[in-house]
Amino acid sequence: MTIRRSIQGFLFVACVCGVGSVNAQAPLSTMASQPEIERQVVRGQDPAMENVDEAEEDDEIETDRDSFTPAATTAGWGRLIVESAYSFVDNRDAYETHSLPELVLRYGLTDWLEIRLGWNYEIGGEAASISGGDLGEEFFSSKLVEEHQASYGIKLGLTEQNGWLPTSAMIVQGFTPTGGPNPDSNVIATYVCGWTLGNGWKLDSAVRYGTESEHEDHGNLWAPSVVLKKQLGERWNTHLEYFGIFSDGFERDRTSQYLSPGIHYLIHANYEVGLRVGWGLNEDAANFFSNIGVGYRF
Repeated sequence: MTIRRSIQGFLFVACVCGVGSVNAQAPLSTMASQPEIERQVVRGQDPAMENVDEAEEDDEIETDRDSFTPAATTAGWGRLIVESAYSFVDNRDAYETHSLPELVLRYGLTDWLEIRLGWNYEIGGEAASISGGDLGEEFFSSKLVEEHQASYGIKLGLTEQNGWLPTSAMIVQGFTPTGGPNPDSNVIATYVCGWTLGNGWKLDSAVRYGTESEHEDHGNLWAPSVVLKKQLGERWNTHLEYFGIFSDGFERDRTSQYLSPGIHYLIHANYEVGLRVGWGLNEDAANFFSNIGVGYRF
């Protein structure tokens, strides 16, 4: 009996000590893991924080004025993008043209729908057909002396890139003169699509269709374009673009084709400045043009 009681006492003490050691070790392990979590957050190793940082890096302003080809993306829900530019055109057989401010206000009603308002003034021998502000000057009189006009419309996001399926959008925009010799309003529809190719490369393409009238002369205009873009570092981007403007149904149809390189600098995620130049490839096109502008997102 004495031996049995001794064994029972020994087991009881062992159980009590074991439970106590487990309870004592649990807080120590918890306390030991806390500094490790803190070290991960400090070092930027927290997966949730990394995802947020990556999203912020990807969420950069993309303007329509960067190139003749507009962006395939929309402004985004609740975001306002303000774009403005100045264009100089050295016309081949007419006085040079000056176009400004090429103002476009883009506000996102949803992630896939934006409304657009704009205004522009230009003076010169011919219309500033090279404008990347998407104000529609290129579809007005080819013998423009002085004109200013308002623009209004919407941009719809259609698809997001998925394999070979591109990111795409549709712009429908009206243009009404607020001064000048031509009182007619016009409508322009633009379809744009693009692919992110990796390693900083992007390929975008668009086609515009618009109607034009000058006095009793009426016709159609088509404007295809394609632009290859390359990111250089974190803030610089460059591109090379082809675009053309083809008329149909007029007494004298015209075809203007251009080759245009450009570069833009991202001051921060919501602010960019850019410069593009170009040369005409045929007799109907201008000799040379330059366009400098800015974009800011609120």
